Amino acid sequence: MVRNCKNLLKLLDRKASVPCRKITTSPSSTQTELPDKTMEAKCLQNMFELIDSGFFNETKIQEIAKGVTEMNVPVYRTNRKLVATKNGGLENPSPLVFNPSWNREVPRVQVKRFEYPSVSGVQLPRDEEDIAFMSILELGELIKTRQITSEELVRIYLKKLKRYNCVLEAVVTYTEELAYKQAKEADNLISQGTYLGPLHGIPYGLKDTVAVPGYKTTWGSTSFKDQVLDIEAWVYKRLKASGAVLVAKLVSGSLAYDDIWFGGRTRNPWNIEEFSTGSSAGPAASTSAGMVPFAIGSETAGSMTYPAARCGITALRPTFGSVGRTGVMSISESLDKLGPFCRTAADCAVVLDAIKGKDPDDLSSREIAFKDPFSVDITKLTVGYTKDADMKVVEVLGSKGVNMVPFELNYTVDSVQGILDFTMYVDMLAHFDEWQRTGQDDLFEAQDQWPVELRRARVITAVDYIQAQRARGKLIREVEKSFTVDAFVGNVKDWERVCMGNLVGLPVLVIPTGFKNISEPPSTSCRRRTPINAGIYAPPDHDHIALALGMAYQSVTDTHRKRPPIDDLGPDDSIPNPPRAIIPPRRLHI
Repeated sequence: MVRNCKNLLKLLDRKASVPCRKITTSPSSTQTELPDKTMEAKCLQNMFELIDSGFFNETKIQEIAKGVTEMNVPVYRTNRKLVATKNGGLENPSPLVFNPSWNREVPRVQVKRFEYPSVSGVQLPRDEEDIAFMSILELGELIKTRQITSEELVRIYLKKLKRYNCVLEAVVTYTEELAYKQAKEADNLISQGTYLGPLHGIPYGLKDTVAVPGYKTTWGSTSFKDQVLDIEAWVYKRLKASGAVLVAKLVSGSLAYDDIWFGGRTRNPWNIEEFSTGSSAGPAASTSAGMVPFAIGSETAGSMTYPAARCGITALRPTFGSVGRTGVMSISESLDKLGPFCRTAADCAVVLDAIKGKDPDDLSSREIAFKDPFSVDITKLTVGYTKDADMKVVEVLGSKGVNMVPFELNYTVDSVQGILDFTMYVDMLAHFDEWQRTGQDDLFEAQDQWPVELRRARVITAVDYIQAQRARGKLIREVEKSFTVDAFVGNVKDWERVCMGNLVGLPVLVIPTGFKNISEPPSTSCRRRTPINAGIYAPPDHDHIALALGMAYQSVTDTHRKRPPIDDLGPDDSIPNPPRAIIPPRRLHI
């Protein structure tokens, strides 16, 4: 029986010259017509069987068909127009380059450690709350001068984690036994006269996509909530070698998508009526609330920038490839990045100094010879500011001697969001193929998120994926040509800029710059606030410039020292329990 199904090809944006409605059972038989909808369903089912995806039921197939028509096909056509109108592959090569070398030994780059500023004279506060909100450099000085022990800090932060987690839903696992063991080792080294640096004995948290032996690594998902990986992640190794002390595995949105996870939904400490947004929700909320001095999160498309901005803290999404990702759940090998959530830009520099470097098991990681952010002469920099920049940052940096100029980053590629979607979805589906094939996506905590997107990714063709990468290469070259300043200040939550920055691999420092009242407060005495923030963007491998500018701004401002009102919500203000909201379409915080 021959079935002529032009719908099969239309989903892939391929023309068919034959009608779809007729079935011929034999040369001598008469043609029998089926109702259009029945025929369409059969055609679509046949298509999915052709690509070995017959496990989708009719409802899911119709959902995929609708999504492909509305979202995939326009991107196919835009990318073809951008890079595929000439034959021969002489222009617009893909940035995903094959390396046939078997030699995993990479020539060492002479990299110097940063020279940290002196913070001598720091005195131990009497109030534990004041201790909890001290910077890494301040806490490091207290430990170095033996005014406090690492074990005492562990006790303070574990108490805060347990106290506020019932409100914020930011912790997956307390690593209490490990924390006290590591703290005791850190204190013993100090007593023997050995000091490893500013992270020595400092507690911290890890996003729960990062594997630590002996503890669950749940990826925030019901499907993996009991998973224990016998892997020591590279970033965990680096922090352990620096003397840092792990106190908790912090919430990742389910499979690193937004802030919903199998145990609930993480809230914003500055306004507990709203959620943290972004899959690094736990690291952002915990750092903001003073539950840890710093935490490690990750970003593929907004998962550091969005929660850092919403929770009013400082965070660095570093240059792609600067931090190794071995032992970390992967969405996309060409997009995933790890970075620190901290109180200050200086703290971000301290953590970056500890975790950067070539990971031999991560093919994308590199040994980048960052210059010392603490020694950058900002008066020699020309820094742009976009139309949506926070002018307070522009004015402060200008007053510090920075040459501030109006700036706009221009490029002609108009399918940036679609390129990121294709790259991320196809790569993610390759990593979770079995999860989808066995129907585990039906257990996912938010059905409008990964399940829908990865089903649609099933029918993105290899050709159109490669065309997206060629368009990405064109974007990278155009951004490089347009980036005529040393850095620029702009809105960190602009979705187009988030997509562009991640596709190109740009570092960005998120800094809090102020607060405004929430809309529709429950009472006139409500102390909840909405943080205002800015992004400082630098070219790849120039994270030190963004960090230096952030430190300059924070040296004469104090927004980064403000504390969220978790204990002081005001009379008539209580913790709400609204239904889970659905995030807007294409606003992915991954």
